[in-house]
Amino acid sequence: MYNLLKGKRGIIFGALNENSIAWKVAEQAYAEGATFTLTNVPVSIRFGDIDKLAEQCNTIVIPADATSVADLENLITKSMEYLGGKVDFILHSIGMSLNVRKKLPYDDLNYEYLKKTLDISAISFHKVMQTAVKLDAVNEWGSIVALSYIAAQRTLYGYNDMADAKAILESIARSFGYILGRDKNIRVNTVSQSPTPTTAGSGVKGFDHLMDFTEKMSPLGNATADECASYCISLFSDLTKKVTMQNLFHDGGFSNMGMSAAAMETYTKSLEEEIKQKK
Repeated sequence: MYNLLKGKRGIIFGALNENSIAWKVAEQAYAEGATFTLTNVPVSIRFGDIDKLAEQCNTIVIPADATSVADLENLITKSMEYLGGKVDFILHSIGMSLNVRKKLPYDDLNYEYLKKTLDISAISFHKVMQTAVKLDAVNEWGSIVALSYIAAQRTLYGYNDMADAKAILESIARSFGYILGRDKNIRVNTVSQSPTPTTAGSGVKGFDHLMDFTEKMSPLGNATADECASYCISLFSDLTKKVTMQNLFHDGGFSNMGMSAAAMETYTKSLEEEIKQKK
């Protein structure tokens, strides 16, 4: 480790279990010298393993619903009290869709579920930053990062209304990134990660097939949760002080690919098999 975050303080949203990207970020942030608080909604705290992570990282868990401004005010205030000052980084690793969970197709959404999807997965990012600004909770040259996905730009079968949420999330990062950069030298970015077998990601229809497809398409292969965490650490560090308002693809090159040899080989085999069956 390089002590990249020595002396820095932060808040990490969304760690559930060892498969969570937020969990990996917390482990690496701690190893790099940071102190931070952990947070998640009460139900996730009850059913997850976040208390184990807190013990491992010598910190506390402060329950908070990121869609509730009152909860966020309490979280940020208590975090500053526990950490002894303003924070230098925030990770937003939050996403949930009842439409996806209940396997409702995009052309037959439950709109009440859609509102919840957008509030939890995107608007909560705005609430986190707006609340932090009003409480003057982030130090100059601080870094705020949210996790996104390429479905914000491209249609991916089965990703459903989460694609709309990610598009809004990235827009919020740009809009708030301008304001926070201009006024407080705080940077805001999103990381568009490869499909990753987290608890949330695995709920997407056809996830295993998607993982195989992106692995074949990506020159460097899919990025793991640990590798994503390393990238987030670099964005929290002073090495990226002038990177802001960006959606940064961390996907092994998938986002710039049209067709790879491996994917074409698989497609050709499937096509040949289909032709044989028709004969």
